[in-house]
Amino acid sequence: MNPFYKNLALWLVVGLVMILLFSLFKQSRVDDREINYTQFMGQVEKGVVAGVVIQGQEISGTDVNGLRFKTFAPQDADLIKILTSHGVTIRAKPPDESPWYMIILVSWFPMILLIAVWIFFTRQMAAGGGSALSFGRSKARLFSDQSEKATFEDVAGIDEAKEELGEIIDFLKDPKKFTRLGGRIPKGVLLTGAPGTGKTLLARAIAGEASVPFFSISGSDFVEMFVGVGASRVRDLFVQGKKHAPCIIFIDEIDAVGRHRGAGLGGGHDEREQTLNQLLVEMDGFESNEGVILISATNRPDILDPALMRPGRFDRQVVVPVPDLKGREGILKVHTRKTPLADDVDLAVLARGTPGLSGADLENMVNEAALLAAPV
Repeated sequence: MNPFYKNLALWLVVGLVMILLFSLFKQSRVDDREINYTQFMGQVEKGVVAGVVIQGQEISGTDVNGLRFKTFAPQDADLIKILTSHGVTIRAKPPDESPWYMIILVSWFPMILLIAVWIFFTRQMAAGGGSALSFGRSKARLFSDQSEKATFEDVAGIDEAKEELGEIIDFLKDPKKFTRLGGRIPKGVLLTGAPGTGKTLLARAIAGEASVPFFSISGSDFVEMFVGVGASRVRDLFVQGKKHAPCIIFIDEIDAVGRHRGAGLGGGHDEREQTLNQLLVEMDGFESNEGVILISATNRPDILDPALMRPGRFDRQVVVPVPDLKGREGILKVHTRKTPLADDVDLAVLARGTPGLSGADLENMVNEAALLAAPV
């Protein structure tokens, strides 16, 4: 059975039980005996009636023996005079015009609403991820089992950068190889270079080669208008990383949160700076993050905070350059694997004619050629 309908049915049953209990309390007492109006007037004439409560056309009261009764009176203008003349105590109440179910709704609705809101928020907090109270959780996407994972074969033109990152892959595959000699793997690797040189692809290729979980998030995902949300997301990100260790956490465009402190409009209380402070603590604080390697990419390493760049946090800075002639030819070979080429197409000639183009530019050139050739 669908949980929604199951919960709805449960609430309906609870509501019906509450309505039933309320209606039972609203009923007259079991010792109230009902008499007709003629009998009532006869008892008044005999002086048997001690007091009455008049509520609209309903009259209830007690006799001199303490017995309760009730009756319904017609529109009698002389009734009050008659009761007063026989010494009957009269107490009047306004007529109850609201139906019983409206009384229940007004009296019980606030409590039911509070209980429902409490249950809702409790379940939302337990649900996590896409819930109403999950704005403090990390928005990182986990790629643990990529169907089309990237490898170093998909990365061309940056052989020097791949060689520098080879130790990261070896550590993730066999950590004891380094720790037995007292060595420590770099906690963070900063990829720098011009836009489109393949920094993000290189980070994915490292995770693909090592076959470890890969968390991907952008630096702008940490910054929100609510104070403390960014720092909370940083904490949650590293908590998830520890659960999946060994793993790689990749923060793209880290300059969104890693700018030099003191340059913001909010000074030391700026939300971005609080996020950066939490990131510094997570990377190299009292708690160790064994098996969690942080890889970040930026086009502006010159504006990053010095505390972020020191050894122990970003131990290595790997420059991803614009590809040279051999690199451009390798990139063209990678992007034309699934693209049929004419017999007169020479990738070496194309590489010589595209100096200064990045990997993204070459990929776009191949794609534009395929689009232009499609209608032919």
